[in-house]
Amino acid sequence: MNTAESNTVLPGKYCNSLTEYSRFLTREVSIGHIALGGTNPVRIQSMTTTDTMDTKATVEQTIRMVEAGCEYVRITAPSIKEARNLADIKKELKYRGYDVPLIADIHFTPNAAEAAARIVEKVRINPGNYADKKRFDQLEYTPAEYEAELERIYQKFAPLVKVCKEYGTAMRIGTNHGSLSDRIMSYYGDTPRGMVESAMEFIRMCESLNYYNLVISMKASNPQVMVQAYRLLVETMQKEGMNYPLHLGVTEAGDGEDGRIKSAVGIGTLLEDGLGDTIRVSLTEDPEFEAPVAIALADRYIKRQSAGTDYPFTPVGLPSGFSPYEYQKRPSSELNTFIGGHQVPRVVLDISRENLRDPAVLAAGGYHYSPLLDKYNMGEQSVDFVYLADQLPSFVMPGNLKQLYDYTTWLKLAKKKNCHPLFGLNEYLEAGERDMALNLVKVSYDDLKSGLVAKLNIDDTLVFVLETDREHGMADQRQFFFALAELGISTPVILKRSYTSSEGEGSLMDPAKAESDFQLYAATDTGALLVDGFGDGIWLNASHIPAKTIVSTAFGILQATRSRISKTEYISCPSCGRTLFDLQETTQMIRSRTSHLKGVKIGIMGCIVNGPGEMADADYGYVGTGPGKITLYRGKEVVKKSVNTENALDELIEIIREDGNWIEVEPQQ
Repeated sequence: MNTAESNTVLPGKYCNSLTEYSRFLTREVSIGHIALGGTNPVRIQSMTTTDTMDTKATVEQTIRMVEAGCEYVRITAPSIKEARNLADIKKELKYRGYDVPLIADIHFTPNAAEAAARIVEKVRINPGNYADKKRFDQLEYTPAEYEAELERIYQKFAPLVKVCKEYGTAMRIGTNHGSLSDRIMSYYGDTPRGMVESAMEFIRMCESLNYYNLVISMKASNPQVMVQAYRLLVETMQKEGMNYPLHLGVTEAGDGEDGRIKSAVGIGTLLEDGLGDTIRVSLTEDPEFEAPVAIALADRYIKRQSAGTDYPFTPVGLPSGFSPYEYQKRPSSELNTFIGGHQVPRVVLDISRENLRDPAVLAAGGYHYSPLLDKYNMGEQSVDFVYLADQLPSFVMPGNLKQLYDYTTWLKLAKKKNCHPLFGLNEYLEAGERDMALNLVKVSYDDLKSGLVAKLNIDDTLVFVLETDREHGMADQRQFFFALAELGISTPVILKRSYTSSEGEGSLMDPAKAESDFQLYAATDTGALLVDGFGDGIWLNASHIPAKTIVSTAFGILQATRSRISKTEYISCPSCGRTLFDLQETTQMIRSRTSHLKGVKIGIMGCIVNGPGEMADADYGYVGTGPGKITLYRGKEVVKKSVNTENALDELIEIIREDGNWIEVEPQQ
């Protein structure tokens, strides 16, 4: 082990520092000519979606991936014939001038892994299905029987380790939340601890054979589970004297905005705490579109690392009652049955720079005005507050939409129903008149350290609007929550983050990149707090981003962190050479007919390898099981097998209808 002196993880901790950016230094692992871990930059990788036996198509896609920024390329090898064909793929790539390290993705087949390890630079094995099984069976073991099972697995796994040692091949031990073996599930349950122990068993076997060229991953489609598992892995490895590099990823994240936000919540949360040596963003899109997203996430920390600490943080420990390994919403006071407590996090939209003479301005916030009927129609993603600063609208606002005004403007309002003041901290302390219902006060961690917050009149009308201008703003805001816990203050807190057009290289010239960077950064900064239960609301500001995008991003972050469900969720795999249908086309087809089913989770899986497991978190599943054939699931239960593709979506909808979860789409007025 080559533990770095700068790693100071203590028992119960999972990173170097909770208060400043400090990258966790890991063992350096050689993957071909591109080293991973140690002081190397965060590496970018993705996975081909072509048939591995189609050498030409796989080579051409690999080249597109490399030119998009991939430093490693993973290729599926479901059987020994695909594993052997990796040699032809590698030969053709070198002939065309590309020496990118290749990674063989292995499930179920030790002989394919051993063949691939003689050809490529790295193999990825899944401890949940490498010499183990998953049939959703509940098993019981005595300690002796469990040890016997480990010995059986060791006998099947050791030959691969010996091949890797002989050929200098690296290995990723990649645990997937949805494909934990029945043995692990029966012993540890469907938990982050089970994920960690699944990997640790294989790591210990490798070390017993003096093999250390390892990379570890803890992937899940639920960012909350994924984050908890990686944290627990780091703590567990540290206790056993290990510091293997980490491959980060949210599996089956989906496509478009949802996939990007979900990936950023999981990957970004860990990068914020200095964890992660290589990342793969799993989108249901062509793999060359994954690399720029991963690069945007990773590049943010190159600047962070070179800048160093932007101001001296006061070191803090984990507050009592908080565990980074399990979700628990921060206890907060519930005000007016609207914010805090058990209420869902609220969304604030700034419309102060918009045309406040036209009610259509509220459409971006989910309120659609019908002039004919003179009424508003609310969508599922309707904001809870609009901020107007010192501007007054010339139209009647919806009755359930709360308005925020700067304090001096609010004072002058003749009618204050549904209108609430936003104070500066000193302004609130000096105010002669306050609202009887809700008073929102802008604060920062600096204010709390200075003692100003202690001077506030903490009552059942107060809401904090937490701001930061720090480079490492997530940690700055997290310290605020830790300090509130130590002080016993349960005031609700709205997370506010502001972004400018200068953030994100190339954003000024490319509006699409500007929107993507905004979504990734906001999902990282606020998602990292919400995933731990911190925050009773979210307020995103970005004058260069359309209001509609700001709103959909805010709701997307809440959905990804499981804080507030406002739409159908799709757990959709990113496609690979095992996929049995066009995933992008199928996902869009299913989305077009089911996107109105708020709160329903639908898994769309291209093949049987990860399908049933990864979508175990879903309510319904659509899984390819053969050419032109689909198997439909209700949770983990198979409902219909081998349904023809042309009928499968209708059959899925009928199952949803039978369960009483189908809603007819109402025509728009």
